[in-house]
Amino acid sequence: MQFTVEDVSSVKKTLHIQIPQDEVARELEKAYNQLKKSAKIKGFRPGKVPRSVLERMFKKDVHADVSSRLIQSSFIDAVKQTELKVIGNPQLEPPELAADSSYKYDATVEITPEIEDIDFKGLSLERTLYEVSDGEVDVQLKTLQKSMAQQQKISDDRPAQDGDFVLIDLEGSKDGEPVPEFAKTENFGLQIGKAVISEDFDSQISGMKTGDTKEFKVKFPEDFSNENLANLEISFKATLNEIREEILAKINDALAKKAGPYESLDELKNVIVDNLKQGYSKRVEQELNEQIFSELIAKTDFEVPDTMVEMELDGIVTEAERSFSYRNTSLEEMGLSRESIAEKYRDTALKQVKRHLILGKIIDQESLTLPDDELEGGLQEMSENFNKPLEEIKKYYDQNPDNLEFFKHTLLEKKAIKLIIDSSTIKDVKPEEPKKAKSNKL
Repeated sequence: MQFTVEDVSSVKKTLHIQIPQDEVARELEKAYNQLKKSAKIKGFRPGKVPRSVLERMFKKDVHADVSSRLIQSSFIDAVKQTELKVIGNPQLEPPELAADSSYKYDATVEITPEIEDIDFKGLSLERTLYEVSDGEVDVQLKTLQKSMAQQQKISDDRPAQDGDFVLIDLEGSKDGEPVPEFAKTENFGLQIGKAVISEDFDSQISGMKTGDTKEFKVKFPEDFSNENLANLEISFKATLNEIREEILAKINDALAKKAGPYESLDELKNVIVDNLKQGYSKRVEQELNEQIFSELIAKTDFEVPDTMVEMELDGIVTEAERSFSYRNTSLEEMGLSRESIAEKYRDTALKQVKRHLILGKIIDQESLTLPDDELEGGLQEMSENFNKPLEEIKKYYDQNPDNLEFFKHTLLEKKAIKLIIDSSTIKDVKPEEPKKAKSNKL
């Protein structure tokens, strides 16, 4: 076998491979001899079929099989000899095999980029000192209060108003014909002010009393989320069957005890503060990482293989599909596609690949390793995060060694990031004050 390597780019190479004619002839002879043993052809005894007959009947299949084997073995040998760090599958356009000539083909591959040593020390970073405010705790408590609210049927004869929950019989039509989106429905529930159908619809229901029937029209805007209703004027007939008001429990010890295993409101507040602090801690970590990679990507010049970007994109799209599935919906139902998500997040995938490559270089450059106790700590943390027994986590990775290697590399990346942060100059800053919205009042 002979081969040459053509540099298409720093991360793409084309291998021009030539297999001698005598090797081609030898492999064909071997293939036909093997076929002769099993071929059952009328008029010939087993093992006695002439090669000319086999060629006439099976030449296309035999040549395809032999060329496939020749490509596989020669390509592997060429990669080993060149020591190319190939990623993904090669691009091949194999020609037809001829018994009386050598076999030549081209294989285009992508390789892991060669990155020069990275000067990651001495970065100037800013760390925001976020503090949990009483206002944030109050917002969390009010959200909890809202989630635990109860609905109570009103006892007086007052009309429906903003914030009320109502049950209505509803039907909608256009030019006298029923509209599928508003087929006749009994006891349709909505909260006035939430614009479940539209703000104009809510304003028509507001003011009605129990037992009232009302006919009205609603014009949907051109940019309405449902394209079937955009720019249409729909005639509605609605009968209000029941009005319920929202009853909020007082924010006190009783609410805390009902919300979870808390003995008092103060205990609940402490849990909320801890959760908010954890959130800010993750936010600070994310912001530092963004600063680090913004600087390192800017100062580290290298090409990124398309294969790695596509693999990262596939992971992003798969995660999006999993997220929608968890919410009992799909990309298609949300008007999305794998292609549209891939296009939207291509730049994100490119940056993510660059981050992994930079961290991988620093891991090698600094000879970072993962001692057993650090791996044990990482597994213990995962056990706590997923609320699974440590032994169950270990058993999973024992049965999935490839996933274990990926997990180890993730821990090494975290170690590399810590090394970068420890080698940086960090300035603590206060969070920026949110900009106040301009008043429209005269």
